[in-house]
Amino acid sequence: MFISTCCNQTDRSVRTLAIIGASYLQLPLVKKAKEMRLRVICFAWREGAVCADEADVFYPVSIVEKDEILTICRKERIDGICTIASDVAAPTVAYVAEKMGLIGNSFSASVIANNKFLMREAFCKAAIPCPRFKRVTSPDEVKSENWEFPLIVKPCDRSGSLGVRIITDISCLVQSVEDAIALSFKKEAIIEQYIEGREISVEFISYNGRHFPLSITDKVTTGAPHFVELEHHEPAQLDQEQYNKLYSLTSRALDALGVTNGASHTEYKITEDGKVFIIELGARMGGDFIGSDLVQLSTGYDFVKGVIQVALGEFMEPDVKQKCSSGVFFLCKETERLLPFFQKKRSLPCITRMEMGSPVLKSVTCSADRSGYMIYQSNGKVVI
Repeated sequence: MFISTCCNQTDRSVRTLAIIGASYLQLPLVKKAKEMRLRVICFAWREGAVCADEADVFYPVSIVEKDEILTICRKERIDGICTIASDVAAPTVAYVAEKMGLIGNSFSASVIANNKFLMREAFCKAAIPCPRFKRVTSPDEVKSENWEFPLIVKPCDRSGSLGVRIITDISCLVQSVEDAIALSFKKEAIIEQYIEGREISVEFISYNGRHFPLSITDKVTTGAPHFVELEHHEPAQLDQEQYNKLYSLTSRALDALGVTNGASHTEYKITEDGKVFIIELGARMGGDFIGSDLVQLSTGYDFVKGVIQVALGEFMEPDVKQKCSSGVFFLCKETERLLPFFQKKRSLPCITRMEMGSPVLKSVTCSADRSGYMIYQSNGKVVI
């Protein structure tokens, strides 16, 4: 049933943290928890579970099997539960926390935050500006509508740019909706107004309904048709008024969804004339190393440790100071210019970490197609 490397399973002087997910995304969380002298148990399928050997106990259980995970967590008498950078894991975290009286978001809030349609409905009720939208469960539903192009089509409940497409005419709409529905766990797609503008994300941490801003991240994507992220940079190049507006809007959005605890990652578009539209909010840390690396590199605040402290009820208000700049570049066919850095033909002293996977560079349609990454910390934004 499980793999164990720990001999302290009954020692109640050692607190136990459950982590939902065990892929490379959760590795910083596992390592931080071990650094904090916590006993760590992880849940995930065995394939790709790089955290299995890092955790004290690993259970090869799907992260969506929330009742089975709850039973195990009760047996293990966990003291807290969390995840980072995983939309799929977030509802299970909330479910177990709610059932066990631990700190976390309500299960109902996690379900809303994990579904783009329900999220949009909540934003509209709270008068938070977002694109016009429609949920569909069959390609046949799109044929009778009078659509204004361009449009964005995406699965209601996936992340990592999976299944996201921009549609400029009716000829591609039916097939794109069919593809998005096929990728969706709930077999639902959302069609929404395309907002032309600058992409940014806002990183927050919350505790018992109080929301604390940490940083704002600039994004560079492939653009149409898939909008896969190629670069992230902190701090975003915005004036203080824009920062204040985005922080206020994000607090309202968190309240609208009922998100009260843990990390959040909220994506926005800013149009050329300064209008701000919320695109979506994840009740979890931003992926692509934003939460696990960039926030701490740019502000000095240990975001990963903060997530664990929230889960254990030991949260302290962040002392955030803009320290320097940080960012990440991703390697793929669209960023082939980066290849010499990965091949060690050129180097930059500001690079803190880099990793290259497949030497075959793909044109990306989702984030999983990228072949490597390069993280930096410097006194200013790095342009390559």
